[in-house]
Amino acid sequence: MNKIKTLENLQKLHLLIEAECTGRPRALARRMELSERSVYNLLEVLKDFNAPVEYSRRRKTYYYSNHFKLDFRISLSVTNNDEVTELFRGSYLN
Repeated sequence: MNKIKTLENLQKLHLLIEAECTGRPRALARRMELSERSVYNLLEVLKDFNAPVEYSRRRKTYYYSNHFKLDFRISLSVTNNDEVTELFRGSYLN
């Protein structure tokens, strides 16, 4: 389930960047309940997806310098004794 938590954190970071309300890196880490290193790792993942992530020192926020969309669609179901249990499905993992 660690990968799912990473995706949840990535989505949360994306939404904060999109709204341009991240704050400074240390404040962002506290807000997301992560270490600063984890936040930087998530930013690197976004950059691996060619996300145009920038930081404004004047506004003290991360932002996208060009349009960028990150769409999550994840489904997880478990089949046990021919019975299917759907754990979650959809665009958001919350």
